[in-house]
Amino acid sequence: MRRRDQSTSSGYRFALALAAVGLAAVSCTDESAPSMNENEEVPGARSSSSTSEVSINGTLREVSDNTGDSITYDPELAPVGAVLRVKSESENDSTTVTLEVEGLLPDRGYAVHAHTDHCGPTGDKAGPHYQHEVDPQATPDNPSHDPRYANPRNEIWLDVVTNDEGSGETSAQVPFVFTDHAPNSVVVHEAETTRTGPGEAGKAGGRIACLTVPFDG
Repeated sequence: MRRRDQSTSSGYRFALALAAVGLAAVSCTDESAPSMNENEEVPGARSSSSTSEVSINGTLREVSDNTGDSITYDPELAPVGAVLRVKSESENDSTTVTLEVEGLLPDRGYAVHAHTDHCGPTGDKAGPHYQHEVDPQATPDNPSHDPRYANPRNEIWLDVVTNDEGSGETSAQVPFVFTDHAPNSVVVHEAETTRTGPGEAGKAGGRIACLTVPFDG
């Protein structure tokens, strides 16, 4: 009986030793396994934010001397050689457009807007003002002048005032980004400011210069 008890006791101790070795192996495996932090980015995943940037410079030339990217239609108000610089930066759900000018008339205001089409040999080729939400009542012969649509949050107004050297800078921030529906030019008008009253919102007089800008990149 004593020998059987000793054999049983030895087998029990051997089983406990095997179990301990197994637990140690499991513990080592767990410690060496990589862990994922909750804030760690998964490879290949994309952020929900998006950014884009467009920057265009243009030196004004008369129509006969230009391919159509930067044109003056009125050299007396927008002299040949004047420079327009436009930068558009979009991030998340907003866009900031900045306009810099050099060589325009000194100490003067200019009404400036983004338009739907590229510049052409005449000012009307640039089309109407770009509107993020398009006025359903507007037509090519009767552009939008409804302040619900013709306003600086639905369009891009870049009215600028020059200093005594004919230089100036302005910017506009709007609560949207460009997709396949984007403006294609910036037009300088003869009026010194853009009108905002009912029935005349967005009016700014004749088109005196144009810079083609591919806002959609």
